Amino acid sequence: MIAYIVAVSVKSGQEDSFRKATKTNGFATRQEPGNMRFDLLVNPDSPSNFTLYEVYQDQKALDQHKKTAHYLKWREDVAIMMAKPRLGSLFELLDSAPQATGTQ
Repeated sequence: MIAYIVAVSVKSGQEDSFRKATKTNGFATRQEPGNMRFDLLVNPDSPSNFTLYEVYQDQKALDQHKKTAHYLKWREDVAIMMAKPRLGSLFELLDSAPQATGTQ
């Protein structure tokens, strides 16, 4: 598995629009074959700074994701919201705990 982590800084005042667009993209991404996880995180001390944490079965799944209509729409929609270019980093996922299935 691979993890793709994207650091995003948005312009002040664009945070809600970015969240909405990214949540829509994230929902569709989670439906893709080969996607294992898509999380949207925000820095509570700097609410214009977001991180996307995505996990894919393999590089092919990530490459396919970047060709989907919902990703291409998200990329176009959020481009004007960016304070600076987003920065994506690829990692090999060495260990992962299973997701909880309920509360104990």
